[in-house]
Amino acid sequence: MALPDPTAIARALDLRHTPCPLNLIRARLSLETLAPGAWLQLDLDPGEPEESVAAGLRQAGHAVQPVAHPQAPAAVRLLVQRDGG
Repeated sequence: MALPDPTAIARALDLRHTPCPLNLIRARLSLETLAPGAWLQLDLDPGEPEESVAAGLRQAGHAVQPVAHPQAPAAVRLLVQRDGG
C-alpha cells in the first residue's frame, strides 16, 4: 500500500492515553465522518492500544499502515484509509 502525501490526510486524531476500547470507538466514529478512500492519522500508545485498534479497523475493512511518529518516538502513528464500501 502506498502511503498518502501528508497533505492528503483528512483528519488527525491523538488517542494517546485513551483507554481501550474507547480509542477504537473514537477511531471508528471519526472514520465514519470521512469520505470513502480518505485518510485518518491516529496517534496511539504502543502495545495493546496499537494492536487492538489496528486489528479492529482492519476487521472493519479499512487499510491500516503503521509509520514512525516524528515528534514522539515512544508513540505509534497509524495511517488508516477508510474502506470504500
